[in-house]
Amino acid sequence: MAERFWEQKSLANMSEAEWELLCDGCAKCCLHKLEDEQSGEVFYTKVVCRYMDEQCRCTEYQQRHVLVPNCVWLKPEDVKQFHWLPQSCAYRLIAEGKPLAAWHPLVSGDTESVHRAGISIQGRALSEEYVHPDGMEEHIIHWVE
Repeated sequence: MAERFWEQKSLANMSEAEWELLCDGCAKCCLHKLEDEQSGEVFYTKVVCRYMDEQCRCTEYQQRHVLVPNCVWLKPEDVKQFHWLPQSCAYRLIAEGKPLAAWHPLVSGDTESVHRAGISIQGRALSEEYVHPDGMEEHIIHWVE
């Protein structure tokens, strides 16, 4: 794999392996989101998918789309729709022509750097198992990135 491939290639030209490596492991895309139907504004909640573990990894990654039909599936062809992703997300940054942050594991060389930098949901999320679907609005968050 080319060194610093994310600076050399567009999202559409990345291999599947490169695409997967671009994920920083913050797990913010696995948080439940609410959308204002009138404004289109997206609000993140601190409620996360039941399959997320404490290390911000999906315990059912290979089956996630079967087990959770509305699970987010980021694909290069959907780049124009990435506006809802957190500003810190590597997919969004690359799509917008911006550099990765120093804490990103591809830059730091350390998969834990995203957690130490306070970017991930580690220790800040609540499993959907403990939240009634009608109570999601009570868990809207405004984390600073």
